[in-house]
Amino acid sequence: MTQTPLCVIGGGSIGFRHMSVAKASEHVDLTAVVEPFEARRKELLDLGFPAVASISDVPAHTKGAVIATPTQDHANSALAALDRGMAALVEKPVTGTIGEGKLLCDTAERLGLPLFAGHHRRCHPFSIAARDHLRSIGEIVGLQGLWSLRKHDSYYDVEWRRKAGAGPILTNLSHEIDLLRFFAGEITGVSAMVSNATRGLDVEDTASLSFRFENNVLGSFLISDAGASPWSFEAATNENPDLAYSGQDSIRIIGTKGALSFPSLTLWHGAQGVTVDWRTALIETSGPNFAKVDPLLVQIERFANIVDGGQDDLLATGRDGLKTLEITLATLLAAQQGKTVTAGQVPDHFNGGAQ
Repeated sequence: MTQTPLCVIGGGSIGFRHMSVAKASEHVDLTAVVEPFEARRKELLDLGFPAVASISDVPAHTKGAVIATPTQDHANSALAALDRGMAALVEKPVTGTIGEGKLLCDTAERLGLPLFAGHHRRCHPFSIAARDHLRSIGEIVGLQGLWSLRKHDSYYDVEWRRKAGAGPILTNLSHEIDLLRFFAGEITGVSAMVSNATRGLDVEDTASLSFRFENNVLGSFLISDAGASPWSFEAATNENPDLAYSGQDSIRIIGTKGALSFPSLTLWHGAQGVTVDWRTALIETSGPNFAKVDPLLVQIERFANIVDGGQDDLLATGRDGLKTLEITLATLLAAQQGKTVTAGQVPDHFNGGAQ
């Protein structure tokens, strides 16, 4: 079996997940893990990973790179990979600012190299199936999402996590926004209210958001890392084994003919031939059961296929990542300004106050 030579840039926690699935995949040849810190590099070498100090040490035949460095370094590392002729898959958020994202996307397009953003939730089979199920609920009217997991108090013992830019909006919301875009189309405007009253830190702990989509669908989302609840993508799916599982849906999508809960894909609909209105008792149909997958493994194998000349309409492109970044930053700008922010109004240099 032919394997695609890929490297991982960044040997931290998320980089370790990427290098682990790369090493486990029959379709990927992990040629190098770029880790500049000597102590961590030695740890990786002891674990059997091909760790090197810099991108210049990556074997020349490597065709693609997964960028898993801290966000502020995403642009520089991805540009270095592109400069060496490698395709790039960049962890979310794709860059720290819109200006960096534009430069990265423009460079990849100029060089004719594939560029993708690591919004891996698209790779779950229930995410893929959701778009087909949406056809059953008629024209989408609105949607509602919720992510509320109480982070342990010691999480904030790390100083940078207490400062502006380190809250749940920049840390956790971008995955949610990508899924909303994946289901309902582009977001054209956002308004937001944020609060830090529960923890009393500089950074927000709770945010209430309202979205308008280009097809005039309206949406709302509540996100909090101070409130304990069973409602979040991770709790619903058991994607992250370090977080408690609940099996409770976290997104509801409402249409003119019914509604869909996600990720269970529970469908609420009228009987065959019956016009649906408020006098109609809706029928509940459970969603299908899907085999559990590791979405990062699916993502890297799809990326490898693209690097070898294949086609893919599932992975988030660099431009997708840039649009998701724009709306994520727009939520913070909207909260700061106390008004709705529309697409195109976020300054290229704005980073939400990230340190």
